[in-house]
Amino acid sequence: MIHNAGVSASLEDLLVDLGAISASRVRSTPPSGTATISHWQAANRSRRVSCELVDGTLVERAMGWQESMLAAALIEILRAFVMPRNLGVVTGPDGFIELFPMTVRGPDVSFASWARLPGGRLPVEAVPRLAPDLVVEVLSEGNTPAEMARKRREYFQAGVSDVWMIDPRQRSVAVYASSVSYEVKTEDDTIVCRGELFGLTISLAALFGELDRERDSNG
Repeated sequence: MIHNAGVSASLEDLLVDLGAISASRVRSTPPSGTATISHWQAANRSRRVSCELVDGTLVERAMGWQESMLAAALIEILRAFVMPRNLGVVTGPDGFIELFPMTVRGPDVSFASWARLPGGRLPVEAVPRLAPDLVVEVLSEGNTPAEMARKRREYFQAGVSDVWMIDPRQRSVAVYASSVSYEVKTEDDTIVCRGELFGLTISLAALFGELDRERDSNG
């Protein structure tokens, strides 16, 4: 299991445990280590912020407009492949999943094959306990390397098969097959998917080209 910082940890220790993130992203109510899914649901219901639940601590997500656009573009690509073949379900950043007790994550994009869904049906729970085949995180400026390393460990420990980390500023994608085994793809490369997504190739030039779009001067 991922180390639990616990209620008695100092703020400094807690921030290190969460991945050296900014203190401004950590909710102080309820105290760290004591938050439940009910607390998490209440915090997100306010719509003022979007939080994840990490070992019983409410942590505000680092978010960005261009990051959201890239996530939406990738969702379109995945759905265009998944839906005609009825392979499973593609979700966006509000598709929160419970990885472990007191730990809820919301990857920017995820794909779960029917075999990963209990009974081969859509979950009815607001926060299902499941491990998708693929999770994708689009890095925002507020994300730290240690925070994302922790997320990868959690995803793979929960049973996720593939994790992609998209860096919009470097225009690269780190494709992880385990928490420590990865390959970096650049804008000139393609991602060749595996598992239930076998047969899908994604042009990173096309994906990152979304960042260069502008109004047609003749329009």
